[in-house]
Amino acid sequence: MAASLALASTILLALAGLALALFLVGTLRIVDEYRRLVVFRLGRCLGQRGPGVVILVPLIDTAVSIDLREQFIEVPHQTCITRDNAPIDIDFLIYTKVVDATLTVVQVRNFSGAAQGLATTTLRAVIGDINLDDVLAKRAEINERLRVRLDEATERWGVQVTSVEIREIVPPADILGAMSRQMTAERQRRAQVLDSEGQRSASILIAEGEKEASILRATGEREAATLRAEGFASALGVMYGAAREADPNTIAVQYLEAVRAVAAGPARKWVVPTDVVRSLARVAGTLGPDTSAPGVPSVTGVPSAGTTTPAP
Repeated sequence: MAASLALASTILLALAGLALALFLVGTLRIVDEYRRLVVFRLGRCLGQRGPGVVILVPLIDTAVSIDLREQFIEVPHQTCITRDNAPIDIDFLIYTKVVDATLTVVQVRNFSGAAQGLATTTLRAVIGDINLDDVLAKRAEINERLRVRLDEATERWGVQVTSVEIREIVPPADILGAMSRQMTAERQRRAQVLDSEGQRSASILIAEGEKEASILRATGEREAATLRAEGFASALGVMYGAAREADPNTIAVQYLEAVRAVAAGPARKWVVPTDVVRSLARVAGTLGPDTSAPGVPSVTGVPSAGTTTPAP
């Protein structure tokens, strides 16, 4: 009998412990920092709870967990018509963040599906107001316009659209061919412009180089002529000074040697300067009439302005 009572009490204690554990599990919730619990009591929303330990009344309170971290929604390729009636396929990403967990639970059932549908219609509305060239060139502006419109629409759901990023824009094949031809023509035009500018720059540089070379050549020739003239003038000055200091008889002998060299030539007549005749006369007077150099005619009675003496 005692053993049966002990067994019964053990079973009761175990059942009480299990009931207490179930009660605690159903009552206590540990909420992470990046999550919130939206608590409902008998169907009425009590608001959000957390982070930390949250106590719920079993069988009366229910809770929905909401993640507050930023998430992204991938929107697949959507065919849109631009303002100039060009069909293009666009896919993009939407980055969202829950700012009010209560509105996210109460106001919308499936936020991801609702946001994707809203993003599709908003994208078509935005692209319909823009030409194809602007769609391809102003991607950042389109991203911002989509973000603003989506953020205005999702504000009632307690969700903030932080960013919208267009991932790919695919024009039709014929438009891609036209764009390729246009880019080829533009590259050729730029190459021709660069080639023309290079040729012009080269011509300018060549002309400037030739001008500088001409200037340098003229400067060098002028300096060379100046140096030659100065050298010739210096030589004449030295010669003139030496001639003035030389002995008159020495000069007369030099004249005599010159006359003898002339007499050896084929000329029949000589034109002799007066100074030469005077010098020869002075030498003849010094040496005497019988000691004159052979082949040299008598110079007595020579006119003062010069004389013409027939060759022997």
